Amino acid sequence: MKCVVAMFQHETNTFSPLPTPLSAFATPVGLELPPAGEQAMALYGQSGFAFAALLQQARAHGAEVVVPIAAYAEPSGKVDDAAFDSICNAICTAVQRGCDAVLLDLHGAMVTASFDDGEGELLRRIREIDEQVPIAVALDFHANVSRTMVENCQVIDGYRTYPHTDMFATGERVAATLFNTVLQKIPTRMSWYAIPLATHMLAQSPNFEPMQSLMNQGVAAVDNAEVLNASVFGGFPLADIPELSLSVVVIEKHSDDPDRQKGAGLCHGIANQAWQQRDDFYFAAEPLAESIIRAKQCQEFPVVVADHGDNSGAGGSTDDMTVLAEMLALSLDGIVAGPIYDPQAVASLVALGVGAATTINLGGKTDAPSIGQKGRSLSCIGVVENITDGRFVIQGPMQTGLEVNLGTSVVFDIGSAKILLTCERWEPYDPGCFTQAGLDYLNAKYLLIKSRQHFRATFEDFAKHIILAAGPGVCSSDYNQFNFINLGAGKYPINKNIDLRYAEMLSVISDAI
Repeated sequence: MKCVVAMFQHETNTFSPLPTPLSAFATPVGLELPPAGEQAMALYGQSGFAFAALLQQARAHGAEVVVPIAAYAEPSGKVDDAAFDSICNAICTAVQRGCDAVLLDLHGAMVTASFDDGEGELLRRIREIDEQVPIAVALDFHANVSRTMVENCQVIDGYRTYPHTDMFATGERVAATLFNTVLQKIPTRMSWYAIPLATHMLAQSPNFEPMQSLMNQGVAAVDNAEVLNASVFGGFPLADIPELSLSVVVIEKHSDDPDRQKGAGLCHGIANQAWQQRDDFYFAAEPLAESIIRAKQCQEFPVVVADHGDNSGAGGSTDDMTVLAEMLALSLDGIVAGPIYDPQAVASLVALGVGAATTINLGGKTDAPSIGQKGRSLSCIGVVENITDGRFVIQGPMQTGLEVNLGTSVVFDIGSAKILLTCERWEPYDPGCFTQAGLDYLNAKYLLIKSRQHFRATFEDFAKHIILAAGPGVCSSDYNQFNFINLGAGKYPINKNIDLRYAEMLSVISDAI
């Protein structure tokens, strides 16, 4: 057996001003181009990604493995056509050379300059090359699953967690279903139901209601006898595309007996419950000033202040300094802040060297025209405390084992705050970003990070208090800031008059191979 195993991951915020060229799919590991072959396996093969599980399971089944590419980029704006075509061509060329199965680690919310549904277009191109080859796909919990995706593969399964601590386990589930059904020649049926609901990302984690009971229903239905996979996808709401949705996907063994056809009913049941609870997926952010006042009133430390409006994990520039400015204006001290993306400031401070004192404008280099926002910088007087290469290996439960490269990093001490400045954007879901820079985050009074939920994977273990701070940016939970024009009939609550007439349902039968 010969298997093509590949990764192509990007969560696209269509309101983000940040470009996504081919080089963006190489920066998390410090390369110029996305890795392939042995290099890709070395970098990602022992990590917590679904890709690593797909790779391991293929090898465990004695397959010859071909890895044409492993491309991962931090969330940002639309993927440019040259990047998309280059990565697609690498995967499609490997399929064209012949294989018995294709296993893909995708995101499910990729938008390109030419395609609203990047993953659907990739799968369509693969299917155009080979109409019969079985295709299995691991998707992010935030996937906007489309009809085209469902029509062009045999297996879809998604993360059940947010923070995403089960990426590897998702890859295992995907591979197990593919190999078991292929080797036993079992035909399957995939059912998919997508409802016009734009959930708020701060109200959609399966750790809490209303998503918790929906996810639990799907997980409980998997019996590996009839129902092989069941996934609930919260969707990615910062994508101005018709495919934006909350969706449910179920894979079951195909049967002509109506009493054994459970998938469509399961999809309907979960999705309809989500629709009945649609207002519970709304997150109302408190005014920033009130959040910082609450932080100041805390008596136990450290206090994590999470700026969720400018988060690289959802396409933010991570260089807006509004929240830190508010903290300083209220005389908070003992702050560790970052990572702040500012290559220009890093270069200037590195040139001065450790121990140098200077006045410098930090951050604010990125405007966001889609929401009429000008980047806000912060003028600081301080001392260069440390300079590092920005490299560390994730020890926490999300993407465990991945070596991250933040690029050259600088700690700038302004007295009341120590600010970590980096040359690459990265959402801090592992405190290694601070320890690599020599920052004692555990003894900080306030830890200011730019994150929405993923920081909880590790920071929740030691934080005495967590304050969600609604800083400005393209990751805002305030949908009124965004000019949605491509949603078709609309999505709730952006259009509160929308109803379930605009839901989509599909069942696809895959013959035994």
